[in-house]
Amino acid sequence: MKAPVTDPSGQHRRAVRTLAGAVVLALALAGAAVVALSAPFAGPDRRPAPGAPATAAGPAPSPGAPGIGDPLMPLAGNGGYTVRRYTLDFDWRAPRTPFEAAATISATADQALSRFDLDFAGNTLHRVTVDGAPAAAERHGDELVVTPAKPIPRGHAFTVRVAYTADPTQGRHRDDAIQDYGWVPTPDGTVVCGQPDGARMIFPANDHPSLRAPITFRVTTPPGVSAVANGRLVGTERHPDGRTRWTYDSEQPIAAQLVQLAIGRFTFVDSEGPRGLPVRDVVPDGLVADTEEYRSLTPDHLAWLEQRLGPYPFRRYGVLVGDTDLPVALETQSLAVVPRDDLLGDRVDAERNLVHELTHHWTGDSVAIRRWSDLWLSEGHARYYERLYSDEHGGAELESVMRAAYERHDQWRHDEGAPAEPTDATLFKVMRYDGSALVLFALREKVGEETFGRIERAWVTAYRGRAAGTRDFIALASRVAGEDLGPFLHPWLYGTHTPPMPGHPDWQVDPVED
Repeated sequence: MKAPVTDPSGQHRRAVRTLAGAVVLALALAGAAVVALSAPFAGPDRRPAPGAPATAAGPAPSPGAPGIGDPLMPLAGNGGYTVRRYTLDFDWRAPRTPFEAAATISATADQALSRFDLDFAGNTLHRVTVDGAPAAAERHGDELVVTPAKPIPRGHAFTVRVAYTADPTQGRHRDDAIQDYGWVPTPDGTVVCGQPDGARMIFPANDHPSLRAPITFRVTTPPGVSAVANGRLVGTERHPDGRTRWTYDSEQPIAAQLVQLAIGRFTFVDSEGPRGLPVRDVVPDGLVADTEEYRSLTPDHLAWLEQRLGPYPFRRYGVLVGDTDLPVALETQSLAVVPRDDLLGDRVDAERNLVHELTHHWTGDSVAIRRWSDLWLSEGHARYYERLYSDEHGGAELESVMRAAYERHDQWRHDEGAPAEPTDATLFKVMRYDGSALVLFALREKVGEETFGRIERAWVTAYRGRAAGTRDFIALASRVAGEDLGPFLHPWLYGTHTPPMPGHPDWQVDPVED
């Protein structure tokens, strides 16, 4: 996610406002009755019955946890099962018009399940089945609680199908870098911005950045309207009524927040990156020529980043030009969405945005964050390489930008928490961007540029396709550097005050203002 930035004088280029949102309330007490789908939904008990008997085959079936325990978003993700694949069917009709949708979720039970949760905030629910049999369902906030007709044994592969009506006008707002997200309407269709918890408005999911599964998208559109999603276009099928079904395969597992599904009147522009990497931009028909100059720089950006981080970690890439008033771009996996205005202005700013979202494909998409408090690893890296690239290509000098961030760092710590200690309300504030890039700059100044480069390449290589957190980064950096970097990095990541900057004894932190 590209956030508002500070210029070398330390001023925001765009307003960053306080993040809205609150932790979902505790779920209802034991004994709540399961109701029919047509009745009002109420939250069920989330705890196994006290003293539930064990059997010779193991513990009695019990409910899967309603979240994976992330302290910032306790109900994000779900326990008790692992998703093996999502298959999403969307019967798109017209802009801003509800349409029929279904999600088929193939999963494996990690415990004997009496019931389980899906993260789902979307629209009108019609029916739920488990292995083809009708299942009871209840909703409580963003939780869809599914009780199958019979318990699911541990280790059993099962299939859930959820039929619902999707509403492409449904969205949410956060008073921070994210702003409006979820379904984002365009003049002739939609784009999707799911970060941080908007994917559950699109489809029922295991919605946490550390949880990934491959996705098949099957999207039917009217004549003249195209659909695009993450990954590879498997094929198109023309229906007798002139509508077309588009099928995409994500190719690699993907976190729900990184899903892209865009519909509109598009032109597909194909090119190649390093070693023949397929690059396909998806551009609204009227914006092809005006955005071509900056879009055509993607192969250069890929080559520049590969020199520093190693091979690009996915099978293809492209830029989806969002014909919207979105304030920020987003690193949706293999197809980053970039607002049109980012590609119609100054070249330095455009390249910063493009490099930022591309960097995320190494750090944030391939190497996923383990918990939301690890977001600094994703956004800090993207901001650091964005700034480094800009320094080398006509933008502000990296050192001057980092000095400006250093001066503001105590204030950001006071207002937004240390880089690795956000709250839900300060998650997407400037500390996770410029403030976290400063931590990486400090590490580089501490260990030297050559060692820092080895740490970075080792990070994206060792955890490619995996989730990792702050402790993992500190441990890996220490191994590569040949010294314990915990005593150095902990104050930077968790301390109340900003530590001295190695090699820059003249840098001073501004006084904190309440």
